[in-house]
Amino acid sequence: MRAPLPDLDALDIETLKALILSQHEEKQQQLEELDRQRAALDQQRTQYQDELRERAEQIEHLRLVVEKLRRMLFGRKSEKLSIQLDQLELQLEEMEVIHAALASLPVCDAQPDSTGAKPARKPLPEHLPRQIVTHEPKQQCCPECGGDLRHFGEDVSEQLDYAPESFRVIRHVRPKFTCSKCETVVEAPAPSRPIARGLAAPGLLAHVLVSKYADHCPLYRQAEIYARQGVELDRSTLAGWVGAASELLAPLVDAVRRHVLGATKLHADDTPVPVLAPGNGKTKTGRLWTYVRDDRPAGDHTAPAVWFAYSPDRKGEHPREHLKNFTGTLQADAYSGFHHLYDTGRIREAACWAHARRKFHDIHAAHPSPTTTGALDRIGALYGIEQEVRGKPPDERRVIRQARAAPLLAELRAWMEKTLRSLSPKSETAEAIRYALSRWRALTRYVDDGRMEIDNSAAERALRAVALGRKNYLFCGSDSGGESAAAIYTLLGTACLNGVDPERWLREVLGRIADHPLSRIGELLPWNMAAQLQPGSDPVNPISEVST
Repeated sequence: MRAPLPDLDALDIETLKALILSQHEEKQQQLEELDRQRAALDQQRTQYQDELRERAEQIEHLRLVVEKLRRMLFGRKSEKLSIQLDQLELQLEEMEVIHAALASLPVCDAQPDSTGAKPARKPLPEHLPRQIVTHEPKQQCCPECGGDLRHFGEDVSEQLDYAPESFRVIRHVRPKFTCSKCETVVEAPAPSRPIARGLAAPGLLAHVLVSKYADHCPLYRQAEIYARQGVELDRSTLAGWVGAASELLAPLVDAVRRHVLGATKLHADDTPVPVLAPGNGKTKTGRLWTYVRDDRPAGDHTAPAVWFAYSPDRKGEHPREHLKNFTGTLQADAYSGFHHLYDTGRIREAACWAHARRKFHDIHAAHPSPTTTGALDRIGALYGIEQEVRGKPPDERRVIRQARAAPLLAELRAWMEKTLRSLSPKSETAEAIRYALSRWRALTRYVDDGRMEIDNSAAERALRAVALGRKNYLFCGSDSGGESAAAIYTLLGTACLNGVDPERWLREVLGRIADHPLSRIGELLPWNMAAQLQPGSDPVNPISEVST
């Protein structure tokens, strides 16, 4: 309750002064209390704003993660193709099917389609075997006058047919001879087999290996396919063949490894592979490491090759062991296990612009913004220069990059540093920018060395077969199974890099390697056999003739 105001006329001057001072002090205390309350409110408001900003960033992060997972589950994980393109291609395919069906109706014969020209039909490949079917007229004489018929020409047309793959049995017969004088038995030695006393011939072994590791068909599915053709092959039998074949091919794998590590620039990457842990039936995570030698983009004609290595975990000691004798440039991602390789200077680091770009692309795919658009456009300009210099000699590539890419990189770095200051430190875009800036020297090293590439796509392409296979056969049965997979991936990947049909090459190799001298194992490498394995160089079936 407010106190009553005293009678001011009855108060003397000193009392009035004391009253005024007392009220002034009271007002000052009230103002100070108000200031304290205002400061507390300001602090509380700041805390709320920080909390709201942090929550907004967390929500944005979660939305981005959800969008990534949705694209991984339901969309094609690619930076070039979209679901809309797939839908348009499917729609176009269906329209072409309907159009072809309508065009085949009898009513359409008299009205040729003039709305669009059909694509020109390419001649059928000459290397394919031909089965000639001759259609003789039923009449032995002229149907009009009964005169004799005289051959003066023929009409020839071709169809492309497909004969399902089939088994055949190779029966090896060795006639025995005996001497008429001393009765000595003479007989040719038994031919060697890829697997000692094994039933599988080179062609079947090659098909099993390519089906599993290149076509991603697990052994149990292969067994089901073979059973439909009346051949019972147990999955364990096929697995035994795969293991034996990988051991037989080990010298060839080692030759590829030596060739790859003899380069002065390598592309490296790794990928997880589930491996069945012994005893408990669960899976552990092993790793497949890939090292690619491919200098063709720099105008080098040395044969490209890829070497895969398996390890039961991802410890940094594995790449250190793999590359203990390598000297040169390593193009790889930012995996910390590679970092210790650069300490001595024997190996130089070259980072990957594709990794840096992908971080902006993932954000842009979920929530486009002027910042992500600007980053992608600037990085895209760098890739445009790379398309122009692909295949040119290293010195020419270096000169063009220094003249055109170096200024763009300087501008990109300045733009990133300026943009970073305006972003929240916890935002995804800021993280993507920091990723690039923290690796700037390694990302820009390619400008001053024409032998280097702008990214590590060569290694990523080599791992695609592993990723596809992992989706189909789910896991390796053991660590030894992982080592076998690494060996076969090495051979198949190297054959494909050299434009060689891997199954045909393996069929030839498996037929020779058991008797081939180890000192000349290089003769069996894909690039040394490429000429004799070209389509048409050795047709499987000769031309056969059938008369009807």
